[in-house]
Amino acid sequence: MKRFIESAARDQVALVPECLDDYVDADNAVRVVDVFVDELDLVGLGFERASPSLVGRPAYHASTLLKLYLEREARRKLEFIWLTGRLAPDFKTIADFRKNNGVAIRKACREFVLLCRRLKLFADATVAIDGSKFKAVNNRDKNFTDRKLQARMEQFEQSIARYMDEFDRADREPSILPDERIPHLKEKIQKLKEQVQKLGEIEARMRAAPDGQISLTDPDARSIATSGRGTGMVGYNVKTAVDLKSHMVVAHDVVNVGHDRTQLARMAEMARAAIGKKKLTALADRGYYKSDEILRCEKQGIKTLVSKPLTSNNKAAEFIQQ
Repeated sequence: MKRFIESAARDQVALVPECLDDYVDADNAVRVVDVFVDELDLVGLGFERASPSLVGRPAYHASTLLKLYLEREARRKLEFIWLTGRLAPDFKTIADFRKNNGVAIRKACREFVLLCRRLKLFADATVAIDGSKFKAVNNRDKNFTDRKLQARMEQFEQSIARYMDEFDRADREPSILPDERIPHLKEKIQKLKEQVQKLGEIEARMRAAPDGQISLTDPDARSIATSGRGTGMVGYNVKTAVDLKSHMVVAHDVVNVGHDRTQLARMAEMARAAIGKKKLTALADRGYYKSDEILRCEKQGIKTLVSKPLTSNNKAAEFIQQ
């Protein structure tokens, strides 16, 4: 590659050690994260392992894990390599940290919002509210609604009836059913009866649930419709309110209700309390449109700008043609 500027050889060892701080510009936003976390009282916020243990294997400091979000980024992105000082905890360490410090992490988020308030980043008092569907660890086959339960029961009962019909035909014509298949059929029928019994127990639990739905692996997860026709998932509906100017998340919450119609007023009130303003303007899409929610916001001094859904087929057709 003569007559071109040559790149460094990837297998060349550096004779002079590089300075990690040179990798990140002085005005990089990651430096704000570094300073903010280092100034937090992690013990006071309730983080586990904020103080070192005198015995056992040394652990990662809580501040390192709080700064880090994705395990893979700590190995490939310069800002994260700088932020953690080349530490690279594995994904399980990070996941356990989030699981064991949920309350403390929320408190840390609150401290960050308060810092933004002191810096007057929320002066316009305008937020956009939206949500995302997050899949739970609960498989769809382990989630039951009345419709799914009835379909499963009918499937089992049809299978039992099919096996019983085979026995009936064998009684009339013994030659059509080999002797070695009889124990197999009896075992199949017994297992199906046990499954039907379990479904009966699940039905009793489902009837007792407030929303008539249960999830066996993750009890809080619920079946939620997604944007695709005929699709859905078992998971959670994560709501966020974002400041329109700074794009900072000022309030968030997790619900297991599949729709957004009852979430507008509550999220707007949470956002107003977070930014510390008496009046607030909240923007949301048509999924949040409900007259009771808008009226509740107006009574609280919250101005809402929500797209109205197309309730008329004729109007919807006109909208599409335009």
